[in-house]
Order: sequence, then C-alpha cells, then structure tokens
Amino acid sequence: QGQLEESGGGSVQAGGSLRLSCGASTYAYCVAWFRQAPGKEREGVALISGRGDWTYYVDSVQGRFKLSKVNAANTVYLQMDNLQPEDTAIYYCAATFRAGSCNTFAESYFDDWGQGTQVTVSS
Repeated sequence: QGQLEESGGGSVQAGGSLRLSCGASTYAYCVAWFRQAPGKEREGVALISGRGDWTYYVDSVQGRFKLSKVNAANTVYLQMDNLQPEDTAIYYCAATFRAGSCNTFAESYFDDWGQGTQVTVSS
C-alpha cells in the first residue's frame, strides 16, 4: 500500500529541536509516531487524523511535540521542541490506509511502517 518514508532525525543538545517527516504514497487515514529507546519497548507518542484536524500526544511529549499534516503531499511532520535526553530513541511513523477511528497505538492497527530514524539528545 502506501509506503512510508521518514526523514529528519539527528543529534541535538538538550533544549534543541528537530522536525521529523513521514511521507506516504497515498492518503493515510491515521498516522502515528512511535519511538523505541535502547533497552525499552516501542511506545506510541502521537497520533494525527487523516484530515489533520485531530491530534493526540502522550503526557511525556505534550506541549513539546506538535504534529501537522499536508494532505496535498501525503506528509506528516512531527515538530519536536525542547528535546531532552530521555527523548533519545529510534522514531517510527506508522499509517493506516483504511477509514476508521484514529484513537489507538495498537501496532496491529497500522498497515505500514517507516524505516525508523534515530534521534539523539545529549545533555
């Protein structure tokens, strides 16, 4: 289906910013960002609906991360501000290309995954 391509990872110092992007080849009804820190399980951090008019953030990133979606380009952006060392992880985007709700981080809900991009935050 819609293959996902991520970009934008890198290394920053604490307090810095990065913007990740997730491009799809077709319209996605729901896009999520997950992350996996070393030695930890993958966790969902943010969701955005197909129209881009609804977003959800877990508490640990609320107020620091912001999602946006450009439907004409089938691209979702994750703006990450005030990054902290605990944000260090591989970040993955995931998308579903079937109409439905966008209120879960259940990995089985998503049809396609990006390749992952490393985000490293130093103190």
